Amino acid sequence: MMARMPSKSFKDLIVWQKAHAWVLEIYRWTEHFPKHELYGLTSQVRRAAVSVPANIAEGFKRTGRKEKIRFLNIAQASLEECRYYALLAKDLGYENNAQPIEQKTEEISKMLEAYSRCIEKSRHV
Repeated sequence: MMARMPSKSFKDLIVWQKAHAWVLEIYRWTEHFPKHELYGLTSQVRRAAVSVPANIAEGFKRTGRKEKIRFLNIAQASLEECRYYALLAKDLGYENNAQPIEQKTEEISKMLEAYSRCIEKSRHV
């Protein structure tokens, strides 16, 4: 197995790249929510979604292992919040085919877990 070069920027992290693309999808998905939800559910979903790659980016520059993991945990919590909002949108009848978003949410969740474990086991942070 070929060793990977250390990431120089949060933008080099595959989990961040996928989370950023997911946020763009969330924005497109929520465009179809009713206008009366603009300052309600639409705003909440987008705020929580943006928190995922933002916390990955912030954690990237933290120097301590515990700090890095804490920010990845916050990203994971925001991801779970988005899972609930997708369920709520579906139950309210606002869904516009959220299945691809749900699949990507699960993929990002697994990647965050793996990245956290990797940082935990790493001798270098």
